Amino acid sequence: MNFALFVQYALSGITVGSVYAIVAIGFNIIYCTTGIINFAQGEFLIVGAMTAISLARVVPLPVAIFGAVLITTVLGGLIELIFIRQVRNASVLRLVIITIGLSILIREAMLHIWDEKPWSLPYFTGTAVSTVTILGAHISVQVLWVLGVSAVIVAALTLFFRCTTTGQAMRACADDRMAARLCGINDRWMVTLSFMLSAGIGALAGCVISPITQTQYDMGAPLAIKGFTVAILGGLGNSLAAVAAGLFLGLLEAFVVSVLPASYKEVVAIVVLLLILVFRPSGLFARRETSALRTA
Repeated sequence: MNFALFVQYALSGITVGSVYAIVAIGFNIIYCTTGIINFAQGEFLIVGAMTAISLARVVPLPVAIFGAVLITTVLGGLIELIFIRQVRNASVLRLVIITIGLSILIREAMLHIWDEKPWSLPYFTGTAVSTVTILGAHISVQVLWVLGVSAVIVAALTLFFRCTTTGQAMRACADDRMAARLCGINDRWMVTLSFMLSAGIGALAGCVISPITQTQYDMGAPLAIKGFTVAILGGLGNSLAAVAAGLFLGLLEAFVVSVLPASYKEVVAIVVLLLILVFRPSGLFARRETSALRTA
């Protein structure tokens, strides 16, 4: 493998790994405030992308993306209010099953709204053949958008949780919901906000990758599996570790494809997940006390 090809695979792995990390951060935000894994997280990406594709037919692309993120954010809040909040004193297992059911429901709704054909947003700048050269490797300009937006999302979440009153209230709920409630924090609103926030960042990530990967109604489940693998790999609740774990998984997949048939790419995440669950269930980067909101 020559150096330019190595860089090509590395950049490809970093790109998809960034998306996996965003999905994992969405898992962590909800996990820390509710204690459940939201397996509908992958569907938020696809709903966001599909909505933006429909809106882009009648409004400019930036407005379409903003509208799609807003609509998906509201959808995340409605899911918590209608399905999660109403199930009082439910076990974690029951709540997880509810999110799996919601994932199936959203997927079937997308099938009826947008059918089974692949769709895609236009490239944000340039066209499909517009490329830049980095260390001899040619990559799409859209890849830079993916990396840039992913970095902005991580930085913005860090500032939100550390520097805003609402972010600090969410961190307090993540540490101890009862103590936060005694301090006057509305923990129910924090849970709703966590769903809205994870849905919004998921929708934005879905919009950014749509021009590269195209978007289909059933892509949410594979993304959820990859995001869940990254969340486990980094240690549930540790969002900074999720970024490192996402990049690791993305690079691993990219270089596996370089030596094995492309069909083996989907096996990588499952194998990694099984190995982590068996040998290191707390994750590679887990701390004794981890919190997505504390470390974001």
